[in-house]
Amino acid sequence: MAVRVVVGYARPLVAGVSNRVLEVVAPTRLGSSFRWLLASSWVSNAGDGLSIAAGPLLVASQTHSPFMVALAGLLQRLPWLVFGLHAGALADRLDRRRLVIVCDLLRAIVLVILSLTIASGHIDITLVLVAMFLIGVAEVFGNTTTRTLLPMVVPKAELGLANARLMAGFITVNQLVGPPLGAFLFAVGLAVPFVTQAVLVGLGVVLIARIATPKGGVREDVDTHVRRDIADGIRWLVANPAVRTLALVIIVFNVTWGAAWSVLVLYATERLGMSEVGFGLLATLAAAGGLISTARYGWLEKHVPLATLMRACLTLEVLMHLGLAVNRSPWVAMVIMFGFGAYSFVWGTVSQTVRQRAVPTEFQGRVGSVYLVGVFGGLVIGQALGGLIADRWGLAAPFWFAFVGSALTLALVWRSVGHIAHADQLLDETAG
Repeated sequence: MAVRVVVGYARPLVAGVSNRVLEVVAPTRLGSSFRWLLASSWVSNAGDGLSIAAGPLLVASQTHSPFMVALAGLLQRLPWLVFGLHAGALADRLDRRRLVIVCDLLRAIVLVILSLTIASGHIDITLVLVAMFLIGVAEVFGNTTTRTLLPMVVPKAELGLANARLMAGFITVNQLVGPPLGAFLFAVGLAVPFVTQAVLVGLGVVLIARIATPKGGVREDVDTHVRRDIADGIRWLVANPAVRTLALVIIVFNVTWGAAWSVLVLYATERLGMSEVGFGLLATLAAAGGLISTARYGWLEKHVPLATLMRACLTLEVLMHLGLAVNRSPWVAMVIMFGFGAYSFVWGTVSQTVRQRAVPTEFQGRVGSVYLVGVFGGLVIGQALGGLIADRWGLAAPFWFAFVGSALTLALVWRSVGHIAHADQLLDETAG
């Protein structure tokens, strides 16, 4: 009898704790659709986190060619450069929720076929590369469209907190939990992480299907060609000074960041004398810093003006490059990387929030795709420059390049940051 009483008391207690936790993570004021979107994002990111480790391990199991390994990495980013703008145009033409569902279903199908091929023992490097490319294409269209759903289900004033919660999930399951779990599952069986990823992607589809969004596209007039839609999106961005400047800042800072990060593994192991485990710890510390800062984003947005927050993040980026350029201590590098994660994920949250608030719903896909193409294009350019600079002037040189480039960019846009932070208000005043 006593046991029944304890169990009966424990159930509402557990339910109460669960409700309080849910309210902290996804407050009721953000809406039920946001909770479904958040759950779908976390589940899908968990699957993608598995592939961060399992994908390269699968490639390495099929070839020892450095060229083929590098090609696998290129095929993950190439779809963004080739199809990114088209993905944005389709997101503004079609039913966004259905487009995400179709893209994720196609991705799950490719993962299932890849898993069956691995299990059959008939896998080779060509099939692996083709599968990675097809998954990358589906991710371009799916992820581009997913980013447009948030402004449709969350009030404009709550976009900052909503983006922070999505970012926290990305850090936790994609960056911290996913890679080591993916490596473990790969050790259990080559196909296991990809079967698991397919299941998680499928579950993400079920969750995102619960989101309540208006049926059909967000535009009434869709009789134009996709190329015309892309051109209209680019023209809108170019004509908006604040959104245009933000795009340029993001592109340039990704060039400088890509240059420095292209040699980070060599910088850590050769210049700082760290082991492979030590290098992995740098990435873990960055994710840990990001998790803490995004968890406190709601407080930051309430107590720190957006313009000040943006300037602080960009200034810390400049100082981080300088610190790594002059540093020779592994411990100092760890502290810098923790700080890097703390401010960089806040920057990602606030910059995306500012853009989502400023861009009209019917342009969210196209303008967002220009940003994403700029991000990946900047990284590719930066990585190429970083390798060349390091070969010529040493492993610290890319960090000096990043410091100078980011410092000059920040000096040029310092006064404009205030306009960027409140681009939505300026747009409303113009429309009024």
